Amino acid sequence: MAAEFSDLSLDQLDDQLVKLKKEQFNLRFQRASGQLENTARIRTVRRDIARIKTAARMKRTGSAKVGSAKKGA
Repeated sequence: MAAEFSDLSLDQLDDQLVKLKKEQFNLRFQRASGQLENTARIRTVRRDIARIKTAARMKRTGSAKVGSAKKGA
């Protein structure tokens, strides 16, 4: 998953982030009104948002590779 985001430009990442945040809002609204069928989608969208933010931060700071950050550091 992270590899597909690392290939995108910063503008594409920002566009994707906006799209996912809108979807997250809609999913939360559906959950609150009792219309949400696929509750696992909320988790997937939240994690994709985090992946995009990580990839964008790595690109902005000039880090060599997305996903190379050490756990717990």
